Order: sequence, then C-alpha cells, then structure tokens
Amino acid sequence: QVQLVESGGGLVQAGGSLRLSCAASGRSFSTYVWGWFRQVPGKEREFVAGINWSGGRTSLADSVKGRFTVSRDNAKNTMYLQMNSLKPEDTAVYYCAATWDPIGSLERVRSGSMGYWGQGTQVAVSS
Repeated sequence: QVQLVESGGGLVQAGGSLRLSCAASGRSFSTYVWGWFRQVPGKEREFVAGINWSGGRTSLADSVKGRFTVSRDNAKNTMYLQMNSLKPEDTAVYYCAATWDPIGSLERVRSGSMGYWGQGTQVAVSS
C-alpha cells in the first residue's frame, strides 16, 4: 500500500523559508511522477510543483517560480519543496501526491490527476 507522509510545515514570517518533505513507501516508484499542491479553505486545490522520478524534469506554478524549488532524493524515496521568500498568500495546506506515468510527463501533475495523496501539512506565513 502506497503511503505518502508530508512534514516540515509550520509558521514563518514573510520573507522566511521552509522545506517540506514527502516520504513515500509501499512500492517501487521508478515510473511515477510527483507533485506538490496547496489548498486554502473555500478554494480549489492548486498545483505548485512537479517532478519526475529522476528529477530531470521539473515544473513550477508561475506564482512560485523564482522562490520555490522541487527536488527528489531517490535513495530516501523522498521529495522536497524548498520554499524561500515566503509571502502571506503562500499560506495553505500543502499536499504531496504521486501517480504512475512511465513516460515521466508532468502534464498529469499539472492537471492534478494524481493517484496517491498525502495527508497534508499546514504552512502559515505571517505578515
């Protein structure tokens, strides 16, 4: 059974940094693509970042480009989201997700059509 567990959320002041982690277990993930999403109450969940298994392809939402970086450590089966220059509008519950895609395309990640989801971790940015 696939399990995704996020960690690293918390409260930070505007301009600060956080690093989120997503630890995966339950199977081999060599043909999976991965993503970070976020959601605030009353709004739809939105795409933040995506990465393929090798880490050679990444994609970032326009709202976070230049501030966030997505990466993977395959030896640890872990994905990361480094968030710098945080803004109050980054406040949300952040979810990691994974889905099977042998081509390694990130289109499915950008669309949010993912097979497995974590439970989410809260990020709050104060002004």
